[in-house]
Amino acid sequence: MSQCCYALLPSRGDFMISGDTTMIDLLLASPLGSIAVISVVVLIVTCLYRVTVHPLSHIPGPLIPKITSLWLYYHAYIGDEATAIHELHNKYGPLIRVAPNEVDIADVDAVSPIYVSKGGFRKAPCYVNFDIDLHRSIFSALDPEQRSPRAKAVIPLFSTKSIRDNEAAIYGCVDTMVGRMQDESGSGKPVNVLNLTRSLALDAVSTHLFRENYNGISEKGEQLSASAFVDLFVGVGRFFYLPNVVFTWTEWAIGKLYPSERTTSSLAVVDKFVDDMVTHTKAGAQTYPGRLLAIGLTPSEVKAQCKDLMFAGTDSTGANLARICQELARSPDRYQALRSEVVSNLEAGTAKTDAQALPYLSAVVKEALRISMANPTRLPRIVPSSGWTFKGTNFPSGAIVGCSAYELHLNPAVFPNPQTFQPERWLRDNVTPEMRKHSFAFGAGSRACIARNLATTELYLATEKLAESGVLRGARPCKDSIEIYEWFNSRVKDEKVELVWGV
Repeated sequence: MSQCCYALLPSRGDFMISGDTTMIDLLLASPLGSIAVISVVVLIVTCLYRVTVHPLSHIPGPLIPKITSLWLYYHAYIGDEATAIHELHNKYGPLIRVAPNEVDIADVDAVSPIYVSKGGFRKAPCYVNFDIDLHRSIFSALDPEQRSPRAKAVIPLFSTKSIRDNEAAIYGCVDTMVGRMQDESGSGKPVNVLNLTRSLALDAVSTHLFRENYNGISEKGEQLSASAFVDLFVGVGRFFYLPNVVFTWTEWAIGKLYPSERTTSSLAVVDKFVDDMVTHTKAGAQTYPGRLLAIGLTPSEVKAQCKDLMFAGTDSTGANLARICQELARSPDRYQALRSEVVSNLEAGTAKTDAQALPYLSAVVKEALRISMANPTRLPRIVPSSGWTFKGTNFPSGAIVGCSAYELHLNPAVFPNPQTFQPERWLRDNVTPEMRKHSFAFGAGSRACIARNLATTELYLATEKLAESGVLRGARPCKDSIEIYEWFNSRVKDEKVELVWGV
């Protein structure tokens, strides 16, 4: 190489950092480097703040949930949130910090102040992720002033009197389901009772509240036409805790990247049913859409409210009833005890007792509600501006707190062998005040499930008919247990609860 070429090269010292120059200096010398340094500093300071001086820093828990919500997002997404948090409670106690500003409480004494007293705390912002067609539903509405007139309009339809007046129609739906189960039980093939119980739940809801039967039980396909529609909204639970803007874009991206013909078809079927029903409903009619139209809601919003009801009513009640079928098939002795009680009652003539007053039948339903975990995870609420003190622990304004059915229903101090199905624990001589206090299947307070009376009635009537008919005699489960994704609304893995007869 010539001397001319050497002259054009920088000297060795030009590549070296002088004793007074640091890597930080070099990074700060460029805009991108400055941003990187500032970002790292902000991240470190934020983490230190959340761990040491944040208003919730006194709440126990592992390090990662204290510094980032990603831990909670991850477990919600993979569907083991309730189990993961339960393990933390076993290690750290009844108060667990599951995100920088969120606390899970495994103490039944927290239920009243959070959900009941003075109307309870306000719902957390993440509930708006359950909006339907850009409308707040009775379930997802955060503002009491928005929810109140809508709830008041339809509450009479869920009264005991209204349900009893229409009991014959609900029994008709139950009879149709039992008949189909009897027909399919003779095929020698596994019968997906979850599909049948979901179909019944949808038919019962539409028959009672819309006065128009969806007729899902009569469908001959392997899966209810509305199932994919229901599963779509159940799947929202994977992203329940995401900020609404992030959730909206995530939902949009998934729809674009992973389109589902089955879901699209199911949505079209449900939309047509709801569109036709609302279009032909007169404002003031004593039905769910009629009463909502009467208070001035637009047809678009009424349709959204009806779809929300169809989703919620189908998913939770269908899962609970499928669990009853599974457990009774696993335990022929219990099924026989139930059947004996029901048949004896039917033979009592004028002395016949209402199904909901039968001791063993009631015990079966209550135990199914306890163990089925249709809604297993925390029901998050915001601590009010005045703050909140619970058993000597202070929670600042704006903190998100809540209890879960998983923690309350599986408390071994209240329910020995909590994972096992034992209806006998609900018989009169065995019931304790603590057991009643820990029942959280429908939530609590003014924001508890608006359809709990209807859902409970469906379970009683269906369980009674399952016993009376003897349809579960000789049935056995294809799997020993029902595995679920622990989302806000749980989802049965593989979407099947199968029984087989005569094998």
